[in-house]
Parts: sequence; structure tokens; C-alpha cells
Amino acid sequence: MLTGLRIENNLYTQIGIILLIALSAKNAILIVEVALELHVRDGKPLLESAVEAARARFRPILMTSFAFILGVLPLVLATGAGANARKSIGITVFSGMLASTCLAVLFVPTFFVVVQRFENWLAERQREEGRRRRGRKSRGVALIVAS
Repeated sequence: MLTGLRIENNLYTQIGIILLIALSAKNAILIVEVALELHVRDGKPLLESAVEAARARFRPILMTSFAFILGVLPLVLATGAGANARKSIGITVFSGMLASTCLAVLFVPTFFVVVQRFENWLAERQREEGRRRRGRKSRGVALIVAS
């Protein structure tokens, strides 16, 4: 990834990657929070709540992401003393934020649905197992009392 952008993996690049992780997580949290609220509080189906959350948060995510991307543009175009350091962090964050914004809007709702379905499946499985255990215990008590 970094060699394709013609930048070295130095401290500035690594700081930029950490910054990308934080901003990408923030965007994902915005989508998931709204989707979970729609699903749990309003009782909407899982897929519908994920799509509606992505639609509701699309504009705010794009606005903040592109404001950030345009804000680091001077770092990408830096010249003069210390330009290599500014370019390292600028190119990393600029290209990463473009990719992150495009991918997050598409994949976060998808991953939300997959993970939530798996969580629902696990909860249902645990409930069924709990019912089976309670059924065995109550039958055992009845046999002891009858003896």
C-alpha cells in the first residue's frame, strides 16, 4: 500500500494510520449507533434499520470526511523544508480517508447485519439450551418427590 503511494513507512505515516483508524471507527460508530437504535427501540427489521441508518448518516459522514480530506490537502502538496514529513502524513491520511469513506458507507451496514444476526442466533441458542436444562431439572424434582 505505502510503496504504491511512494511514501516510506516512517513515524509520520504510522501516526496518519492511527488517525485513519480513529476516524474510520467514528464513522462506523455513527452508522451502527443509529441502526441499533432503529432496530431495538423502534422494532424495525434488521436489514431495514441498517439501510435506513446508512442513508441517515451518509450526508454527515461525507461532509466531515471531505472537510477533513480537503483540510489535509496542503500537507499533500507541501514543498520546502520539512515537506517530506508533511507529505508522509498528508498522503497517508488523504488517500486512506478517501478509501475509508467509500468503503465504510458500503460495508459497515453489511457487517452490522451479519454480526447482529450472529448475535441473535447465539442468544436464541442459549435461550433454547436454558429451556432444555430447566425442563430436565423440573422432571428430576418431580421424580424425587414422587418417590
